[in-house]
Amino acid sequence: MSKQNTIAIVGRPNVGKSTLFNRLVGQRKAIMDNESGVTRDRHYGYGDWIGKNFTVIDTGGYVHNSEDIFEGEINKQVKLAIEEADVVLFMVDAEAGVHGLDEEFAAVLRRYLGKKPIYLVANKADTNLRAHGAGEFYSLGLGDGEIFAISSQNGHGTGELLDAVVSHFDEPGVEEPESEIPRIAVVGRPNVGKSSLVNLLLGEERSIVTDIAGTTRDSISARYNAFGKEFILVDTAGLRRKAKVTEDIEFYANMRSLRSLEECDVCIVMLDASRGIEAQDVNIITLADKNRKGIVILVNKWDLVEDKQTNTAKEFEAKIMEKIAPIAYPPIIFISVLNKQRVHKAIETAIEVYANKRRKIPTSQLNDVMLKEIESYGPPAVKGKMVRIKYVTQLPTHNPVFAFFCNLPQYVKENYTRYLENRMRQHFDFKGVPIGIIFRKK
Repeated sequence: MSKQNTIAIVGRPNVGKSTLFNRLVGQRKAIMDNESGVTRDRHYGYGDWIGKNFTVIDTGGYVHNSEDIFEGEINKQVKLAIEEADVVLFMVDAEAGVHGLDEEFAAVLRRYLGKKPIYLVANKADTNLRAHGAGEFYSLGLGDGEIFAISSQNGHGTGELLDAVVSHFDEPGVEEPESEIPRIAVVGRPNVGKSSLVNLLLGEERSIVTDIAGTTRDSISARYNAFGKEFILVDTAGLRRKAKVTEDIEFYANMRSLRSLEECDVCIVMLDASRGIEAQDVNIITLADKNRKGIVILVNKWDLVEDKQTNTAKEFEAKIMEKIAPIAYPPIIFISVLNKQRVHKAIETAIEVYANKRRKIPTSQLNDVMLKEIESYGPPAVKGKMVRIKYVTQLPTHNPVFAFFCNLPQYVKENYTRYLENRMRQHFDFKGVPIGIIFRKK
């Protein structure tokens, strides 16, 4: 397998790192805002230049002695990105000039000199005056004798920068290395434990975790291997109702989470046991069902529920199923991320759901089983006309969809469709997966 070339973009807050990230990956993946500190976690994307494919890591702005409670965690993420990268782009602001934080961060980066290429990138050099003035950044003692004056907003100078960067890549790299790997997105309301779950599974602090709702702002993805399967685990920002979204940043975080839900194969929907199932939880599950995603429901913080009687979990489960009806297929698992209870059972179930989503039932087996069920209970007559189902086959779609061929497809009622779905689920393992049933003229 070809090596994946990696570029990390680092620097203090608000110098334009996410703008350059979006330009290099060719799409607007990172959230950008004029507010300092929008990016907090490491964020990955993929790009290519003159035949070389690469991974780009966007990072939070490096700060020191600030009032930002996320400071320590952000700086930890920045250092992890530097360690991971083959080439580091140290971004500074040509408009603002040398800043005290630039000098402090340059001292951190000097430890890596000789170990990996570090390029000094003076962003916002939109005028000749700013481009010429970028020479003051030589005082930072970085950049291998060259400063790249660019404008990540309009792309000026980025081609020359990329020419220099990809010269360090001996191999072509992998184009979209994650395109064929299953995607499992962890979604839910803010502060239900999504990032804590992802970090526990990955065994590293991939996302910043605090008790403050809304800490995760972007969707963060990472490769994960469990039970002999490799897949992408996606941590998302908490999904709030539209009426609760007040800031631009929160709006875009919501949009990224919704996109992650739309792009994934399986949604792990996390609930907070101490709060029960709320209207927004139902909305998220309904949205996942509408998008035909595999669904696993995790009830986190089960350790906080006191006086657990034998039937407490069953009662809780019954309330969930009542609230999300008629959706009846998602498995429900009670976990505690804090106490590491049943966490691997959760991910094992998500992998099973993905396998169920991809399951293909041989046509002969389908007909042997389902035609007997139809014979024992056929479609009710409508207007004196008998509906006769003669044949069933699975269609070549991404989700399980079954076509039942009959003489009068327009007369098959919804309750009979539900009967067929129930029989399908009884005979074949489609746990956690929506099934499509259509009727065609034969």
